[in-house]
Amino acid sequence: METKFYKYQGAGNDFVIVDNRDEHFDGDNVELIASICDRRFGVGADGLMLLQSHPEHDFVMRYFNADGREASMCGNGGRCIVAFARKLGVIDNNTTFLAVDGIHEAVIDANGLVNLKMQNVPAVENGGDFFFLDTGSPHYVRFADDIDSIDVVKEGRQVRNSERFAAEGTNVNFVQLRDNGIKVYTYERGVEDETLACGTGITASALCAAIRTGKEEGYFPVEAKGGQLEVSFKRSGNQFTEIWLKGPATFVFDGTIAID
Repeated sequence: METKFYKYQGAGNDFVIVDNRDEHFDGDNVELIASICDRRFGVGADGLMLLQSHPEHDFVMRYFNADGREASMCGNGGRCIVAFARKLGVIDNNTTFLAVDGIHEAVIDANGLVNLKMQNVPAVENGGDFFFLDTGSPHYVRFADDIDSIDVVKEGRQVRNSERFAAEGTNVNFVQLRDNGIKVYTYERGVEDETLACGTGITASALCAAIRTGKEEGYFPVEAKGGQLEVSFKRSGNQFTEIWLKGPATFVFDGTIAID
């Protein structure tokens, strides 16, 4: 059997997306999903998403890491699947959809940028030289004066596989404050490598930057290796609400792939 797929990227964070409203694609097939995401023998992607029907919301987003396992929330994936849903005619420019961490709102603006509302963050752990929080996925955040000097894969892997995080894993973000925003590099669990951008990681990094700089509300422009994004928020101590992740979500190509 052949199935149609679509390739999207959000600031270099790339995904294979399948319209699975008829549920023809087996989301429990870990080996199949991993093979599709493989960059040498498959389509190649940081993850795969299934768009599925829901009786009360516009659609359901199921997200899988490149290792084939169903995963926690992916912010850039969420923005890309919103753009895909509009391409299919499932939505117009506004939507509510269900993801693994709950209901999300999203708006596509006149420039085609997708603004995705993230879940509230009730607490942020301040470890002194790091922060830890959940923005739909767990994130370890460390600030540095020059993140270009950091070996993101080596140091990210050390944290991800440390005694505290080895069992469940964590994403690891290195953040540099800048006059006009922040710069973020991320090592992602499940991909087990650096990615060009990570939506939930960029969100986590911006919230930690707000704590570090004393910013109560507003936004941070964010530079990732794959492009520019923006995070807006309201803060009360270490609690955050009205968190929005904004950036591009771009169609790359489509095709068909054989499924045994």
